[in-house]
Amino acid sequence: MDNRTNTIAGWVLAGCGAALGLSIVGGMMFHGERPEKMGYAIEGVVAEGGEGAAAEVPIASLLPTADAAKGAEVFKKCAACHTINQGGANGVGPNLYGTVGEEIAKGKAGYAFSSALAGIGGKWDFDKLNAWLTSPRKFAPGTKMTFAGLGNAQDRANVILYLNQQGSNLPLPAAPAAGAAPAAAKDAAAKDQPATANAAEAAATKGAPTADIANTGTPASGAPSVDPEAARKGARSEK
Repeated sequence: MDNRTNTIAGWVLAGCGAALGLSIVGGMMFHGERPEKMGYAIEGVVAEGGEGAAAEVPIASLLPTADAAKGAEVFKKCAACHTINQGGANGVGPNLYGTVGEEIAKGKAGYAFSSALAGIGGKWDFDKLNAWLTSPRKFAPGTKMTFAGLGNAQDRANVILYLNQQGSNLPLPAAPAAGAAPAAAKDAAAKDQPATANAAEAAATKGAPTADIANTGTPASGAPSVDPEAARKGARSEK
């Protein structure tokens, strides 16, 4: 093998070694692992069959066991925009002292509320506060509030209890009875009942035997009340 062949072979081996080295270094720098959760989270979209599929717990059920001290900790997320002490100044957001039970988007020393929130109307009751803290942009589309909301229901209950203690002190709503179905669910169930079941219930209320409901029809004109074939068989048996 002459010197020229040796030189070519050397360059080939050097090129292969360089390529291998670059491949190893690149793999170390750009090492990829399977993410814990596939895909990207999109705000406002709940995966089918996920947590959003479960019935929402009424805030009245969570308030009796809520912790105002924990609510004060949650409120620290709001402190960058809101004060809560009596007579506190408005900031990026209004002072929140005595907010529970107040008219929505009214007063607050002339704070300039968005028209989207001002158009809601009513008062800040516990349910409205819960809906607002869940997602301000869903509660009042177009609001200038940039806070995304609190996804944890217990966190919302804690901070609502804390807010209520800051100048409002309204009585907490009564917790719904255990196992009580929401009124909307009861109405839907009533609509799904067959018409015959409703008729039977009406008949029972008036004192009529429900078993007779299906036997009140009158035979059609001209229709035999006895099967002719059955009548002939009966006549033969009598003979």
